[in-house]
Amino acid sequence: MEIKDFIRDVPDFPEPGILFKDITPLLGDAGAFDYTIAQLIERYKDSDFDLIVPVESRGFLFGAPLARELGKAIVPVRKPGKLPSDTLSTDYKLEYGTNTMEIHVDGIENGQKALIIDDLLATGGTLGASAKLVEMTGGVVSEIGVIIELSFLDGRKNLVGYDVYSMIRY
Repeated sequence: MEIKDFIRDVPDFPEPGILFKDITPLLGDAGAFDYTIAQLIERYKDSDFDLIVPVESRGFLFGAPLARELGKAIVPVRKPGKLPSDTLSTDYKLEYGTNTMEIHVDGIENGQKALIIDDLLATGGTLGASAKLVEMTGGVVSEIGVIIELSFLDGRKNLVGYDVYSMIRY
């Protein structure tokens, strides 16, 4: 099965000039979604990490079934105002603007190893912010895993020092 066959291009979304890689066809096909999760399980079943940090919001879709299968806890990274307890926050640049992400102050214990999961690596801003948040809690980033990497945006340059795994690249 080719995961790329289930990724749709949507031009000019969310702004003119952006070619959005839409994963909803992948999510809408039970076999393709199951295959994707199975590939992540295979990748991480023997890896050394304590918890999964899925990134809002599409990272939740991949992080939750992976965590369930591997018996790992989840500590979400979310947009401002979405987490109910004390948080740490950091600002970052997007391909088309800026944003802020937050994590619970007590979500990760000092020294715990975190696998960060999201659907897409573009410029690396969101994932870089997520890694910074893990480290602000005292955690250690074991790896950053994504389904799609937009290599032409060179987002890995913003993730220097982290191991990055992408299932497919454009």
